Amino acid sequence: PARCPDCPGPERGGGGATPAVPHLGIAVDEGDVLPGALRIVRRLRPAWDPAAVKTKLFTDGITNKLVACYTDEGMGDALLVRVYGRKTELLVDRETELRNFQVLRAHGCAPDLYCAFQNGLCYQFLPGIALGPDHVRDPHIFRLVAREMARVHAIHANGSLPRPILWQKLHKYLSLVKTELSPKVSNASSGATPSRLSPRDVPSPEALEQELAWMEEALPQLGSPVVLCHNDLLCKNIIYDRTRERVRFIDYEYTGCNYQAFDIGNHFNEFAGVKEVDYGLYPSKETQLQWLHSYLQAYKELTQGHPGDSQVSQEELETLYVQVNKFSLASHFLWACWGLIQDKYSTIDFNFLRYAKLRFKQYFKMKPVVTALQLPK
Repeated sequence: PARCPDCPGPERGGGGATPAVPHLGIAVDEGDVLPGALRIVRRLRPAWDPAAVKTKLFTDGITNKLVACYTDEGMGDALLVRVYGRKTELLVDRETELRNFQVLRAHGCAPDLYCAFQNGLCYQFLPGIALGPDHVRDPHIFRLVAREMARVHAIHANGSLPRPILWQKLHKYLSLVKTELSPKVSNASSGATPSRLSPRDVPSPEALEQELAWMEEALPQLGSPVVLCHNDLLCKNIIYDRTRERVRFIDYEYTGCNYQAFDIGNHFNEFAGVKEVDYGLYPSKETQLQWLHSYLQAYKELTQGHPGDSQVSQEELETLYVQVNKFSLASHFLWACWGLIQDKYSTIDFNFLRYAKLRFKQYFKMKPVVTALQLPK
């Protein structure tokens, strides 16, 4: 099996496991995606009658523009064309995304990838429904999600310990916040000029530096394993296929080696939703323990090879619970910085600034609560 794509190793040169993805020299206009999407479809599906191609625009994404092209009413033959959002190369390393896509595909965790083009990707449409906040708290569905996450996390487990991408990501986002947005953020914090940010909502760059230094000191000491993580498991990135009783994860822009507890804590934060954020929906300890039990059982089966009989101890469960809730702070911090950057560049109709403020607020609200949690002795 292919190694976690961030690991050093001979197969970084594409050691045969992942076939080359065709690259088309087509750029799709982000403001008007249909004509470009149809050009790509003509290249990939020359037998399709252009007049018979139907399209469906998806409007949930807040990083990219997404359109499905198909001829079959049931969308069984649909291709998805995803056009990168403006300036998202600041936030996402596209080369790594492509490699991660292929590694996940090789392990049956991602759809088929048909081509890359100048500013996007085209891949297979996965049948099913994108989850909402009500689905992810349904025990039947969340057990499937926990087991699927364990499948992804088990991919890289072959002895080489890559570095978690969390710290470089956080430093990168924070430096973008400081350089690209410094007038706005600094003025807001010093109160020098009336601006859209009040000091209460967005901490000063110095305060953000301090929080990051604190996390970088405290979180690695928790001993959370470094695994291949999705890193962006919001509800809509989980597709539930009722006929096959399976969930699949989509969108690998933020995928990479990271702390196991970050991926889970980030997903628990996403129980609150994106468009209408409500942290009252954050899973209770009881729900978390059920979720984590399913996860640990599957993860142990996959990494220790005892199908069906992996026992999960109370101590393992409690340890993961504490790790996850502490790492959920890093998730709030990361997406808050991300929101400030998107607020400046994105053409997508979404209130990124409000979102960033909400995530910072939740970070500072939860910090004393999770700081008090202790790993079992």
